Amino acid sequence: MGWNSWNTFMDKIDEKTIMETADAMVNQGLLKAGYEYLVIDDSWAERERDAEGRLKVNYTKFPNGMKAVADYVHSKGLKFGMYSCAGVRTCMCYPGSFGHEFQDARFFADIGVDYLKYDYCFRPALADGPMLYNRMGMALRAAGRDILFSACNWGKDNTTEWIRSTGAHMFRSTTDIMDSYQSMKNIALSQLSNLPYTAPGCFNDLDMLIVGLHGKGCMALGADGCSDIEYRQHFAFWCMLSAPLMIGADVRDLSPDTLALLTNRELLAIDQDPEVRPPYIHGQALQRPECAQEHIVLLKHLADGNYAAGYFNFGDQEANIPSEFYNWGIDISSGCSLQFTDVFTGEDMGIFRDFYRARVPAHDCRLYKVRLIWTGRPASRQL
Repeated sequence: MGWNSWNTFMDKIDEKTIMETADAMVNQGLLKAGYEYLVIDDSWAERERDAEGRLKVNYTKFPNGMKAVADYVHSKGLKFGMYSCAGVRTCMCYPGSFGHEFQDARFFADIGVDYLKYDYCFRPALADGPMLYNRMGMALRAAGRDILFSACNWGKDNTTEWIRSTGAHMFRSTTDIMDSYQSMKNIALSQLSNLPYTAPGCFNDLDMLIVGLHGKGCMALGADGCSDIEYRQHFAFWCMLSAPLMIGADVRDLSPDTLALLTNRELLAIDQDPEVRPPYIHGQALQRPECAQEHIVLLKHLADGNYAAGYFNFGDQEANIPSEFYNWGIDISSGCSLQFTDVFTGEDMGIFRDFYRARVPAHDCRLYKVRLIWTGRPASRQL
């Protein structure tokens, strides 16, 4: 959990902005909620390395050097992240780390970096993903500092088959998210076949959050972004999949509603649940994902013995989305019922023994904490 500069600032980053962001993460309660990493994305370096092949910090943007920035971020109780690329150039055409992996890993360690985002632009034609990411994974392990390795190869080269072997702690399985509902929806639906691949030690990264952007920054595609309801669906879906939560909005200027969503304790507990179990897809979507383009129900086992149930309406019309508990493994004759509590409002929705139907507006969701109740006697079928 943390914040990344790209979605709002793209290449327009500087020392003052980063320090103000660190202050805001603390003052807004984001650090207290668990957002501990502050990550500077692409465009912090000079265009070329020095005579010894070392990366050079852009002192126009960071006049006191990157070590001073890292020290300031650490002084706030945050962890500090930076960016590089597996190719010869970064995506913005700054020096990449190909051929300099061990040198660059030591550079990051000396600065005090705790997190490295490692992109996939301008890779040599004959170099494949497993080799490129394993090189940096080995370099980081040899650098003498504990650095979270965030592999960002956009799901290319069958990432899920090999990424854990590289030492990566999280991996991108998607293209870049844009601040539009269709972009978020496409990414969400693409993950129905990737649910098993998140696990402790190596998490499936669905890309940074667009929550709160509202058309600001570099990911808006000339539009106004999403509505607050659409951002809520986006955030809830990421939480149900135990995805890394990297804020992309300007945290110095978050609305009260955006801040409340990002710091919702029940939602964050679902995302950060220590068992990291993938959700079970209810009903038809389990056998035929191509049929689940509008209405999806997910059930997630939680470490405390309870469950999270999410009802997602990706369609353009309000819908009643049903779930029969038989499909969750609870037969009507079992003597068990389920108690539903709304995660967003805290409202007790009641106890149900056969099915639950959620009324969900277009582009919205309903998310519940679900508790199994044992009555000790079979129940008659609910009509």
